[in-house]
Amino acid sequence: MSLTPEERRARRKEFRKMNPADKVSYLFTYYRLPILLGLILLALLIGGVCRWVSHKEPALYAAYINVSMGEELEGRLNEDFLAAAGYNPRRSEVYLYRALYLSDDAADSDHEYAYASRLKLLASINAKQLDVVLMNREAYDILSKNGYLLPLPELLAQSDCAELEPLLAENMVIVEDNAVEFELNEAERYEAVTEEAANAIDLSSHPLFQQAGFPDAVYLGVIANSPRLPAVGQYLQYLNALAANGETE
Repeated sequence: MSLTPEERRARRKEFRKMNPADKVSYLFTYYRLPILLGLILLALLIGGVCRWVSHKEPALYAAYINVSMGEELEGRLNEDFLAAAGYNPRRSEVYLYRALYLSDDAADSDHEYAYASRLKLLASINAKQLDVVLMNREAYDILSKNGYLLPLPELLAQSDCAELEPLLAENMVIVEDNAVEFELNEAERYEAVTEEAANAIDLSSHPLFQQAGFPDAVYLGVIANSPRLPAVGQYLQYLNALAANGETE
């Protein structure tokens, strides 16, 4: 029921006479729902603004597979790359998939973790949310034979990465096989048609990785269906410039 103008004036007069505690109690009693709704809307608005301010668009998606990067090296590979390539660090990032593990050894004690990593990796590739992978030899072999890696000579040439061309590594790619028939016992033996492809860069002699002291070779590969090849080219140019200058600082 709405109040008459006289009743409203009387309530306002009565409200002004209340002490602070009574005013709070009065407001909470009669305006509790609007106040709560207002606070909820204010919280949602503040949260939305904070998310908008802090949101960063991935300039590149990268994964570390069977290798781990120290904090300093990770900063050189990510934040320093963004700065060198002219990205705004407040609005852009290198989105990282860390601590992925691949293995074809069924007896591996980390078999379940390897299976979960493989699913995550395949999901990111299918969603076109993976561009560059840094990996050890075992992961390189797995990704190469399954055809996930892009041959790199043309991309390196287009990106003018002469310092990286001698570091190209070749590996086997399965062009065609009878894996399904063999698994279903419809073929007596596994057969495959393979070819060699220069689809990774061996970073073992790169000054940035030499200083990090990796015990084994570290390879860089580019995912074949990456939709961000211009950004990948910038990433390779950044590594090429470091190799050309022999600088790690």
